[in-house]
Parts: sequence; structure tokens; C-alpha cells
Amino acid sequence: MMKLHDHGIILAGIVVFLILATIPFWYGGGKAVSPPDLRLDTPAIAKLKEKRCVETTSFMRSNHMKLLNTWRDSVVREGNRSYRAADGKVYDASLTGTCLDCHSNKVQFCDRCHDYAGVKPACWNCHIIPEEVR
Repeated sequence: MMKLHDHGIILAGIVVFLILATIPFWYGGGKAVSPPDLRLDTPAIAKLKEKRCVETTSFMRSNHMKLLNTWRDSVVREGNRSYRAADGKVYDASLTGTCLDCHSNKVQFCDRCHDYAGVKPACWNCHIIPEEVR
């Protein structure tokens, strides 16, 4: 049974909890981290007449991992190595052959964004990182 003098202990516990729960906000100082500066100046991209990815920029920013997982499943499970984009153009469904052909600067492109978002994709568990263009 709770006694009248236990309210101080409960209040102290609530205060400690609130302090611990808000440490991430205090630690960051309430400052937003600016998005990474992604480098799109690779030789392959420079040669393109139309600077466009397999899908729109907004789609790729939010769905590229879903797309890559769909490609993986389609290639491995069904043997389908082609991908028809929303605009009708057909691409090879390949991380290293399609994506990294243009984005050959993994450290300056993929890694910067993944570090910013705090994600560690498992792509490199199977795929060999091609020699990077700096």
C-alpha cells in the first residue's frame, strides 16, 4: 500500500525518467542536421544526355531499397533480369551493373546518405564494391 510520504520518491522517479528520456534532444541541442552533399559528378553521369535515374529523384530517395529488394527477388527467384521503369524504359536489374555504373562514388554518394539516415544496408554482404571514382 502506498503511503503519503512515497509521493516524493515517485515524483523523483518521474523527474529522473523525463531527464533520461529527453537526453537525445538535449544532446543534439535541438539543431537539425543538414542533409548530406551527394556527389553526382561521376564520369558516367557526365556522359549522360539526360541526367536521370531509373525512376524519379523523389521516388529513388524514398524507395530505392524497396526497388533493389524487388530487383533481387525478381532476378534470384524468377530469373528476370530486366526492369521496366515508370516511363517505359527498360533497365538491367543490377545494383553493380546499373546503379553503381553511374554512382561509382559509393563513399561520396551511398555512404554519405546512409550515414545521415543511420542505416546500414546489407548490399555489400554479397556485392563486391567496384573500384571507386573520386
